Amino acid sequence: MFERLTAQPQDKILMLMQAFREDPRADKIDLGVGVYKDAEGRTPIMRAIKAAERQLWEVEETKSYTGLAGDPGYSDAMVALVLGDAVARDAVAAAATPGGTGAVHQGFDLIRMANPDARVFVSDPTWPNHVSMLKHMNMPMVPYRYFDDESRGVDFDGMMADLAEARAGDVVLVHGCCHNPTGANLTLPQWRELVALLQKTGATPMVDIAYQGFGDGLEEDAAAVRLIASELPETLIAASCSKNFGIYRERAGLIMAVSHNAEARALHQGTLNHINRQTYSFPPDHGARLVTMVLNDDTLRADWAAELEEVRLSMLGLREQLAGELRRLSGSDRFGFLAQHRGMFSRLGATPEQVETLRRDFGVYMVGDSRMNIAGLNAGTVPRLAEAIVKAGI
Repeated sequence: MFERLTAQPQDKILMLMQAFREDPRADKIDLGVGVYKDAEGRTPIMRAIKAAERQLWEVEETKSYTGLAGDPGYSDAMVALVLGDAVARDAVAAAATPGGTGAVHQGFDLIRMANPDARVFVSDPTWPNHVSMLKHMNMPMVPYRYFDDESRGVDFDGMMADLAEARAGDVVLVHGCCHNPTGANLTLPQWRELVALLQKTGATPMVDIAYQGFGDGLEEDAAAVRLIASELPETLIAASCSKNFGIYRERAGLIMAVSHNAEARALHQGTLNHINRQTYSFPPDHGARLVTMVLNDDTLRADWAAELEEVRLSMLGLREQLAGELRRLSGSDRFGFLAQHRGMFSRLGATPEQVETLRRDFGVYMVGDSRMNIAGLNAGTVPRLAEAIVKAGI
């Protein structure tokens, strides 16, 4: 039977990581892998998480299963973090998942169960795993225009024109903040226009929010998802704790289904429990437990929020430094978009050939579509990257 299997395409980011490791150059720069790094190139454990782990070691008495939807306290804490008071807690069905990827997968599965013919509209470009999962699950997918290669901003008119084709029973997948891979985001007035369009078409929004706190701040980054969830009858939300809590390997995520109908909410919760049971039974708890402890303890939460703000401001400072250095070297403002983008990523706008030149001649590693991880830089490597970009003719 297994001789019928065919080789699957290799993950381009994982291939890039391997090539970087094998490169002997001491001054190489890794802008490919999507994890936060500090000025020393480390992905540190956040202070509040470390403190919560010490507390948990002292008080944890069992490793028995949690519920199918995970610990209710985790769901309560995460719903409050993402949605605030935009909707009532009893309007939200939620289930813990293995990371944000697990949340997205469970959201897609819920869509497929509700309407096997649902088309999922995805931004062009989007996080590659969105497309990969939809293809793997054999779900209809429709790309919509998003990134303007000329301005390096959002092609809002093109986006709205494409999404006007969505209809009731379809799903529109959006990034809540810090768009991956482009770093270009909608303004709040644009989000309001999108909400009005969704109200008109009847399509259901699904928000992937993986970087809350990395853009303009914890509350500011949640503004779009809160607007959507409060104004539309149903909303799916996939949240990740990997980045803003720095617990990548602990795999803590949450899928939420918001409905302003009590009966629908109960149905959603039962269905999410069922999907978890069929996929992995009980979700992992360690990372989720740490997040819950941090969010529910005033001292830990304050320290976490302060460190997260340090991370955000560090990335913003790198963006501004890189934009300024490129302005100095190129004599133009064509790279000013780097200071306007938010989050870990920006799409530089280089051709695949120019990206290869950066790798071959300058030891600069980024994904072939020129997505670069701003957090892979530090104050010392920014001038070298800027020089390489200009010399590569970008």
